[in-house]
Amino acid sequence: MGQAEALAAASDTLDALAAAQEGFDGIELKKGARNFCFADGNPKARVLILGEAPGDEEDRQGRPFVGRAGQLLDRMFDAIGLSRRAVDAEKAFYITNVLTWRPPGNRDPRPDEIAVSLPFVRRHIDLVAPDLIVLMGNIACDAAIGRRGILRLRGTWVQAFGRPALPMTHPAYLLRNPPAKREAWADLLSLAARLEGSA
Repeated sequence: MGQAEALAAASDTLDALAAAQEGFDGIELKKGARNFCFADGNPKARVLILGEAPGDEEDRQGRPFVGRAGQLLDRMFDAIGLSRRAVDAEKAFYITNVLTWRPPGNRDPRPDEIAVSLPFVRRHIDLVAPDLIVLMGNIACDAAIGRRGILRLRGTWVQAFGRPALPMTHPAYLLRNPPAKREAWADLLSLAARLEGSA
């Protein structure tokens, strides 16, 4: 844990942080994963999305949120005018996960894995310095605010990492439960309104 904190604190750019985190051997998941998944999108974006952990497709490509859930996420944020590919920071989002290595069999990250990853997550958010954070799913809420129960938490703004944050249901959950998309749309509108209000 101390080593993760020291490595994170010593990283003064995103490239340095990525190199430090990829080289860090204090997390067992690294041995079973194919690729390091650091982030995607525009690091100057006002919105940072914090997800859970890479899945199979993310592990293959080395980028977060590129599978079916990622494609749904892109469509959701496109509906409020935000894209991970946007050059304009006002129209962009940036995305990373609590864990940068895929847990075997897509299992949930364990508390010790979250704990050892947190110094890197905190530093990542400090370096990007987003205006707003979206906490995508239970693991992100657990890491950021120490709470689970996304169906109760979603839609209510909280403070996480010293910034306003909005818990939302994970797109993977929405794929399994399409009626929940209505609530996700309400959350997206809340995010859009908050962005407009703080512009």
